[in-house]
Amino acid sequence: MTRTNLAPVPDQTILLDANLLERLVRVMENLNLDAGLRTYSPKEAAGFLGKTENWVTEQIQFGTIPFTRIGKTPRLTAEHIKWVQMNGEVLPHQYSARPLAA
Repeated sequence: MTRTNLAPVPDQTILLDANLLERLVRVMENLNLDAGLRTYSPKEAAGFLGKTENWVTEQIQFGTIPFTRIGKTPRLTAEHIKWVQMNGEVLPHQYSARPLAA
């Protein structure tokens, strides 16, 4: 078999099975829906936040970060993790107490 035999023929049309295409679309839609329902353990959330599992667990116990309980297990959604990232932002004051270095 030569390389020219492997190349696709330009005038050859690709036929798509409508049933297969419809099933693929349904699977992709379900994947997007499931992403919104995904919850993360403190260990998984710690990986996203760049913190330790212990830090996330302590913040949950202190009630300083949002979380949800599934049964007795604390879990975090993507929205909870985004909240921690957004509320941890510290912006410099407009008028600093210390003069800037020259």
